[in-house]
Amino acid sequence: MTATLHDESLVFIAGAIRRRQVSAVEVTTAMLARIDALDGELRSYTTVTADHALAAAARADRETALGLSRGPLHGVPLGIKDLCDTRFAPTGAGTAIHRERVPEADATVVERLEQGGAVILGKLAMTEGAYTSHHPDNPGPLNPWGRGHWLGSSSTGSGAATAARLCFGSLGSDTGGSIRFPSATCGLTGIKPTWGRVSRHGVFPLAASLDHVGPMARSAADAAAILGVIAGADPRDPTASAAPVDDYLGGLGRPIRGLTIGIDRHFTTEGIDPEVVAALDAAEETLRDLGARIREVAMPPTDRLVRGWIPFCSVETALAHRETYPARAAEYGPDLAGLIDQGRSVTGRELGAVYHDRLDFSGALAALFEEVDLLLVPTMPVPVPSLARMGEYGQDPEVLLRILRFTAPFNFSGSPTITLPAGIDAAGLPLSVQLVGRPLSEALLCQAGHAFQQVTDWHARRPVDLA
Repeated sequence: MTATLHDESLVFIAGAIRRRQVSAVEVTTAMLARIDALDGELRSYTTVTADHALAAAARADRETALGLSRGPLHGVPLGIKDLCDTRFAPTGAGTAIHRERVPEADATVVERLEQGGAVILGKLAMTEGAYTSHHPDNPGPLNPWGRGHWLGSSSTGSGAATAARLCFGSLGSDTGGSIRFPSATCGLTGIKPTWGRVSRHGVFPLAASLDHVGPMARSAADAAAILGVIAGADPRDPTASAAPVDDYLGGLGRPIRGLTIGIDRHFTTEGIDPEVVAALDAAEETLRDLGARIREVAMPPTDRLVRGWIPFCSVETALAHRETYPARAAEYGPDLAGLIDQGRSVTGRELGAVYHDRLDFSGALAALFEEVDLLLVPTMPVPVPSLARMGEYGQDPEVLLRILRFTAPFNFSGSPTITLPAGIDAAGLPLSVQLVGRPLSEALLCQAGHAFQQVTDWHARRPVDLA
């Protein structure tokens, strides 16, 4: 069994450990060996915490032998994006300035994973400060599906490691699409929860009012298992929701017959690549076959809001870096430095205009959700781009704004989404779609995503050269 452990799902591995068919130490040892064999090329991990992981695995096995289980992640090896504080490893957030910083305490999400029995394999690479590009001193991870293709931003290591079977799931963060982009480019299922559903305590910010922390995994079930452990109120984060946490994993078997799913065909097809539209159409037909009702809707306007993402994000990023920028500006890469410089020059009137657009969009979206349960939209307007095509992603605002079309609006509204693999393009790379829900509807998103994956196998596809 150990020869193919890495290919099994998180839920399967957790069950096998619980039934003592395999030990957590065996699983962890196998994953560490796979990291050692493959990650020299992929560069998904910044730090591998082998000793810490093996100690946690041994503890999980001792508890299993006593008939104890901490929950659905007990003994399961996971990876953590390197903006989540860890007392046992540096947390650099992709920067040069903080590369050697070892926090005194864990982020709430890390603490909850370990309390839930998860085994932390290490810290995963990311773009500088969670913006668009990696620091010039850091070449960044490669996409396991195609080394010459974009991996997304900024949860790049989370996408690469999870897709390459170097962990059974990971944590990412999303300010404009950074859970959803790497999930889309790597054939993963990613959940951007409702803003505040998951604590941000101990998580390095890009733009605090847009930042979301959530799981990236191989299926809706695996993502649901992680989300159920990390979600919930946190007295150390006053913005964390106090609403009860649903049983995301336990509710997966419910059918979606009668669910109303809205789609705005102009919004989802105008100027969108035909392969993306074809994948969206196929996903719509699958959901209809599962009993969902498809309803034509009109999305609130998003063009001006998306154009406001860069200036709005820049102001909050400048606040997040005020202790080190401009005092240590020479240690920053050009893209993050440019964003901060812009944020330091945005006027109050400019910021207020975006804030009002945000309120208008969020209110109109809430009214739309009085008519439908979920929305179906693409994740990206194009198939996975080549690195050459994305070469000016950090410098050219038009490139950035185009890729943000289906993601940034839902950071402004704080809406939960689930990204689902939904096809393979002509180049052999993954295609994906998103389902978007009303606030705190993560259980419904997991339920719908799982139902979709019960009758499709796109989520089960894997990079062909990592057999």
